[in-house]
Amino acid sequence: MKPPPFEYHAPASLEEALALLVRYGGEAKLLAGGQSLVPLLNFRLLRPAALVDLNRIPGLAYIREEDGRLVLGAMTRQRAIEFSDVVRRRLPLLHAATRLVGHLPIRTRGTIGGSLAHADPAAEYPALLTALEGEVVAVSPRGRRVLAAAELFRTYLTTSLGTDEILVEVRLPLPPPGAGWAFEEFSRRHGDFAIVAVAAVVEREGARCRRARLAAAGAGPVPVRLREAEAILERDGLGEDALRAAAARAAELVEPDSDVHASAEYRRHLTAVLTERALRRALARADGGDG
Repeated sequence: MKPPPFEYHAPASLEEALALLVRYGGEAKLLAGGQSLVPLLNFRLLRPAALVDLNRIPGLAYIREEDGRLVLGAMTRQRAIEFSDVVRRRLPLLHAATRLVGHLPIRTRGTIGGSLAHADPAAEYPALLTALEGEVVAVSPRGRRVLAAAELFRTYLTTSLGTDEILVEVRLPLPPPGAGWAFEEFSRRHGDFAIVAVAAVVEREGARCRRARLAAAGAGPVPVRLREAEAILERDGLGEDALRAAAARAAELVEPDSDVHASAEYRRHLTAVLTERALRRALARADGGDG
């Protein structure tokens, strides 16, 4: 299919892009990598008056470490993240999650900011932002604002970004040295969206859990932070009983829908299985193994 007619703009500055969004009064769409937007246009599920292409705006693609965080420009290609030495060394969880995003041709064009702004609850980056307690920076004619994951995601494919706002930066806190991590995903085929995925970060002190962070994708209209499952580990430690209890509680915390890919019951079951698997692999890495 072909997309509906629209006007096309390729601004050379952020200010110009913002002015175009104001001009079209909510009837324009931003084009980053286009890996989600273009299929929606081709199926005519979207009919914008204009596309505002962000690809010619300088300074929106970078990866750097600062103040205990990994900071990424919103237009940073997923392929750049996948092959970044800084990401691999300092935030391997992001590297692992990126390798699960679609296929290499998709990652070559797709951007981290575009994925987060698209807000598919089955996507890897929204779950990662949630688990790591990351934040994004958005710019509008009114200035800048910083949004945590819980403030950004609203429901399926919907964020709190205004029609005159552009997501420009992603900030991900770096776990301390020795923290274990894992990203576990179940999909029908490699490259498909996850039926369910779980991101885990565990900081241990012997048999005790000093801090745990868990989030699930594909198990509701937004990524689900599994706080009560985290609390079980932080209270009861990292023994077999605690791991199983945390996994069971994780399944109770999600509210998935049924669709053609899986029933809600099956998604709850997967949440428990993947939570326990992610925790075990995170603990293996915390102990110096490769998970």
